[in-house]
Amino acid sequence: MTVLYYVHHQGSGHVHRAVAIASALAEDAVPVIGLSSLPRPVGWPGEWIDLPLDTGGPLDGEDVTAGGTLHWVPRGHRGLRARTALASRALADPAVRLCVADVSVEMGLLARLHGVPVVVVGQPGVRDDRAHRTVYDLATRVLLPWPALPDLLRPHPDTAEHVGAVSRYEGRTAAPPPDGNRVLVLWGRGGAGPAAADLAAAAAATPTWSWAVTGTAGPDVPAGVRPLGHVQDVWAALAEADVVVTHAGQNAVAEVAAARRPAIVLPQARPHGEQAATGAALARHGLAQVADGWPAAECWPGLLGEARRRGGAAWAQWSDGSGVARAARLLADVRATA
Repeated sequence: MTVLYYVHHQGSGHVHRAVAIASALAEDAVPVIGLSSLPRPVGWPGEWIDLPLDTGGPLDGEDVTAGGTLHWVPRGHRGLRARTALASRALADPAVRLCVADVSVEMGLLARLHGVPVVVVGQPGVRDDRAHRTVYDLATRVLLPWPALPDLLRPHPDTAEHVGAVSRYEGRTAAPPPDGNRVLVLWGRGGAGPAAADLAAAAAATPTWSWAVTGTAGPDVPAGVRPLGHVQDVWAALAEADVVVTHAGQNAVAEVAAARRPAIVLPQARPHGEQAATGAALARHGLAQVADGWPAAECWPGLLGEARRRGGAAWAQWSDGSGVARAARLLADVRATA
C-alpha cells in the first residue's frame, strides 16, 4: 500500500519536509512515490515522478482560478494537462492508498476524485477562501507542521492534527551557543533576500559582530558580509551562529528551532498572510524577536544583544524533536485505514 506524496516546487521547505517524512515512512517499510516539478532530491527513498510546470506561456488575462473555485488552472496550458495526466496515471495504480498534498488544492482535489484519501499539509494565515475550504473539507486529515498554538490556522479541528515543527535536523544534538559574535542571515530559494544596502548598513552598525548570509548571489553581497551562497545543508552554518536572522517561512523557522538558535524573524509578504501569522505567534509566545521589515541600521546593536540574551531554549515549544515521527505516524495510520 503506497503513499503518493505531492511536493510543491516553490522554495525548498516543502521538499526538505517531504524527504524527512518519507524517509521515516520508508524506515517502517511504507513505500512512497514522490510527485513534483522539482528534481528528485538527495535522500528520497522511493520512486520520483517528474511533473512539467504549469506556469509560463501566454495567459492573456485568462481566468486561472476558474471563477475562484481553484487557485491555478489556466485553460489550454499544455504543462497543466501533462502534469495532471501524469498524476492521474499514478493515482490510478491500485497500490496507491493515500495522497499527501504539500501543497496544492488542485492535487488534493484530483486525488479525491480518483477515490484516493487525501492528507493536506496545512499552512498558516487566513485560508478561508473557497479553494482552501474545498480541499480542507475533502481531506481525511489536515497535517499542521507546527505546535497547537492559538495564533495560527486551525482548520476543521475535527480533521486537523498538530504534529509540531517538522525539520530534517530532528535527532541532531544542538550545540551550545558558540559564545561569539556571529550573525547568520538565513535565506532560501522561496523569495528575494535582503538588499545589499541593508546588509551593508546592518554590518557597519555592528562592527563587533561578523555577518554571513545564505541564499544571496555572491556579487550582491557587500564587503564585510561573508557570502555562503545557496547552501544545501545549513546545519553547520546554524551551529556556528550566535544569532540567526531569517524570514518566517515554515522550514526556516523549523530549522532554527531544531538548532535552538536565538533568532530575529522578519516575516515577508506572502499570500494569505502566512508569514505574518507565524511571526505573530512567535512573538506572542516569546520564541524569537520579530520585526516588521528590515530594521534600521541603528536598531541592530540592540536587536542582536537582546536576541543573544533571550537565548534559544524556548524553541523547544515549537520543535520538540518528534515532529517527523508524528507526521509519519499520522500518514501511516490514514493509509492503514484507507
